[in-house]
Amino acid sequence: MLSYRNIPRVVLAAPHGRSGKTILSLGLVAALVKKGLRVQPFKKGPDFIDPSWLSLAAGRPCRNLDLYFVDAQELRRLFLYGCREADGAVIEGAMGLFDGLDIRGSGSTAEIALALEAPVILVVDTTRMTRSVAALVKGFQEFDPRLRLSGVILNRVARPRHENMLWRAIEAYTDLPVLGALPKDDAYVIPDRHLGLIPAAEREDLHRALEATRKAVEGAVDVDGVWEIARRARPLPGEGVSGSPDPAGGVRLGVIRDRVFHFYYPENLEALLRAGARLVTVDSLKDSSLPAVDGLYIGGGFPEVFAAELEANADLRRSIRRAAEDGLPIYAECGGLIYLARRLYLEDRVFEMVGALPLDVRLEKNPQGHGYTLLEARAGNPFFRPGTRVKGHEFHHSRVINLEREKIAFAYRVLRGAGVEDGFDGILYRRILAGYNHLYAPAHPEWAARFVAGVSGEVRATVQMGS
Repeated sequence: MLSYRNIPRVVLAAPHGRSGKTILSLGLVAALVKKGLRVQPFKKGPDFIDPSWLSLAAGRPCRNLDLYFVDAQELRRLFLYGCREADGAVIEGAMGLFDGLDIRGSGSTAEIALALEAPVILVVDTTRMTRSVAALVKGFQEFDPRLRLSGVILNRVARPRHENMLWRAIEAYTDLPVLGALPKDDAYVIPDRHLGLIPAAEREDLHRALEATRKAVEGAVDVDGVWEIARRARPLPGEGVSGSPDPAGGVRLGVIRDRVFHFYYPENLEALLRAGARLVTVDSLKDSSLPAVDGLYIGGGFPEVFAAELEANADLRRSIRRAAEDGLPIYAECGGLIYLARRLYLEDRVFEMVGALPLDVRLEKNPQGHGYTLLEARAGNPFFRPGTRVKGHEFHHSRVINLEREKIAFAYRVLRGAGVEDGFDGILYRRILAGYNHLYAPAHPEWAARFVAGVSGEVRATVQMGS
């Protein structure tokens, strides 16, 4: 029998990217937490950086919601599981409200809101705009009548006169409430670079921007009004994910998780715990040797930012290289691939990396891969049967160079995306699988099960070089 759960929830969306959704979401979550509410943040994926800030604001891990990876029913199950022991949820959208993979808006923030039957608040960047804001809001209100557009927050308002004109225009031409107006102010702007905001884990000195954001939202937005809209969301049908992760599993799986490498979906780590792994945290900047582990997981991050510090920790690099040579199973994504390379080339400088893979990496100025991926598993893949279609995403400015092709095999043929080179991704070398693809465990449950089984010795993948 299908059960229903009454979970207050609201989606913050916008007409387009760079409208200020993240700032409003961060400030709103922090303000609600200050009121004593347990808020579960979500981000319309794929994304690792905005969730790092939302996690900091909420004091609990932000989770991704992505209809490219899972269907609506599974999305609801993941949402319900994420909301356990929470008073409600704030969901930050991505790009424009109706922007998706195709002309139908597949996978868009609107589709997420519909799947979760969640009310939507539109965040509008009002730069160089007055009365036209009403036309914009009215168009978004009427574009899809299934959607519950429930309010508007004005962002980057220039001055009181500007705010007054915007407010009056929306009230005159729509029936939507204006829930606040955030002025332009650099005090709560978080710096960014080529992949978006600087991650929260990377620089603690930026955390003061979160406090400034909370105060700004408290002063400019009707936080209680937003929460009342969230409380009016209808009970959501569905069943939560069953089973709780066991942090004391039998297989010791090292996870490099620090200021450099922090691109991990919480769901991936939980899937490994459920499969029987005990996660052992490794710090690439502070640890002098790899602890006693049966396998190693290296996620994404920004090794190029910390290249000198990574190079300086030569003891850990040697320890990981020796473990790889001795046959330690290692799974690495994007930044992890860079770290396992011999050298990293940054403009006119070269930094020594682990040297566990027969290749080098160069950082380029422009993206070398960006967006959703679709891969086909090849023979020798330790996680998937040949022919299995694997969904993921990539976003990187680096590319592999000086690859000794005769020494490696590829785990995947790329059907969508860039990969490593020549339509392939997932370098297989010794017992390492390293590639640019970021995998989302709920979309492929076999990944965690076979990873842990392979680490424990229950499954030994035979890598057929050159296959």
